[in-house]
Amino acid sequence: MLCAPAEGPLKYISVEQARRMPGLRLVLTRDVPGPWGEAAKYVFAAKKLPYTAAEQIGGGENAELRNWTGQTSAPVAAWNDEPPVWAMSDILELAERIAPEPALIPDDARERAWMYGLFRELTGRNGLGWSLRLLMFDVNLQGAPEERTRMARRYGYFGPGAASGAATRAAQILRLLAEQLRAQRARGSAFLVGDRLSAADLAWAAFSNMCAPLPDADCPMSDFMRSMYSCAEPKVVAALDPVLIEHRDRLFRDVIGLPLDF
Repeated sequence: MLCAPAEGPLKYISVEQARRMPGLRLVLTRDVPGPWGEAAKYVFAAKKLPYTAAEQIGGGENAELRNWTGQTSAPVAAWNDEPPVWAMSDILELAERIAPEPALIPDDARERAWMYGLFRELTGRNGLGWSLRLLMFDVNLQGAPEERTRMARRYGYFGPGAASGAATRAAQILRLLAEQLRAQRARGSAFLVGDRLSAADLAWAAFSNMCAPLPDADCPMSDFMRSMYSCAEPKVVAALDPVLIEHRDRLFRDVIGLPLDF
């Protein structure tokens, strides 16, 4: 197992404390299995890179984070006195540079292009996570507190109709992943790209929780958060091929480790 679960609850410090520290720091949204933050954690864990976790509040003002990075979202990774990074590809490449092995980015150019394409479709703007988040806002903003509406605006959700096309995009991406997995299985590979674990596999594990959350024993959430993370959109449900969940479950069982700690 590459990514062992942490011993005891994840400990957080403030962003201001993290800013003054050397070494590797990772700003994470506290108390929720945010898929972007989880994906970053799995990348660092796969490389056995210890980090200090700093607290970001989902939908909060996060003034200290804005003062440091110019933006307020998590995850953010910082290494010594280098500028912090928050784009998922930048976080991945930082981890790859600090600890080249085990490589999560393929050496082969064709495989690398596939890996980055899938990684982007999972983590990027208008990708799977982004689209599912828009659908989440579409059914959960009625009478919501300011923190949630603030977060919705960051994702471009400004009212009814903002999630138009999101279900179709999410379903397209899920079908692409399933087709890729089945093609890989046919050639004897257990991974999304090439013949070994890549960042695309870890990203799918993280973002799968927005389609079909892990059971409570493995991913403890409040009933409200679990309902938020359980996508009932028919197009998404229909596109969630069992092969995707099989792959997700194997990754958590054999690679990442359970229960999740956030």
